[in-house]
Amino acid sequence: MAADLNLEVQAESAPADLPKLIRRVKRSVLLVGTYGETDSPRFLFRGTGFVVASNNLVVTNAHVLPDVADIGSTRRLAMQVRSQDGTWSLRDASLVQLDRARDLALLRVEGEALPPLALARDGEVQEGASIAFLGFPIGGALGFSLVTHRGIVSSIAPIALPQAGAQVLSEKSIRKIREGSFNILQLDATAYPGNSGGPVFDIATGKVVGVINMVLIKGSRESALTNPSGISYAIPIESVRRLLPAE
Repeated sequence: MAADLNLEVQAESAPADLPKLIRRVKRSVLLVGTYGETDSPRFLFRGTGFVVASNNLVVTNAHVLPDVADIGSTRRLAMQVRSQDGTWSLRDASLVQLDRARDLALLRVEGEALPPLALARDGEVQEGASIAFLGFPIGGALGFSLVTHRGIVSSIAPIALPQAGAQVLSEKSIRKIREGSFNILQLDATAYPGNSGGPVFDIATGKVVGVINMVLIKGSRESALTNPSGISYAIPIESVRRLLPAE
């Protein structure tokens, strides 16, 4: 009995094979953008998204989505889905729920069912954990090839930094105080435009622990810097669970 328990513990804590993990999750990481018959290019890439639940529910950053005024009879929200043979296919998408305070959006992509990624439990990720994140950096400039970056969770800290006094409180800071602070993940790997909305994995478990975000967090923690740093951040998976329908 003790031997069986020991084997179970070892299996849970054994590091995942990163190449196998990447191959397994590729079909669940999508291109998010818009499609217009008269646009050039017709599909305009805006960011990364990934499947988080059945019924083809997809999470990305809210800032990745186009303005409502940009969606109409000639342009629609769309995603590119990777097929088994590595080619991309276009699918329509729709907005399910929005959380602007945490810069998250829950979408539904049409078509055949896609495999959802396994999500970590709330608070499961620890500082120092080895992570990898996937996405499409620099948009189409590098071609629509899924790219993996690797690093560690450098810090888990509140998104809102203490202010020196009321006289330096900005409108954005006041709004964040009213909305309430929440923790974010600071990573020691560099994310690029196009990575926004991509999944961050704990390599040891293969589970998603966060969502890459460059806009919301850099606008708060680094707002005092003239030249923001190259540090990357992620919204913890707890915030994603808030958007998901009750099972």
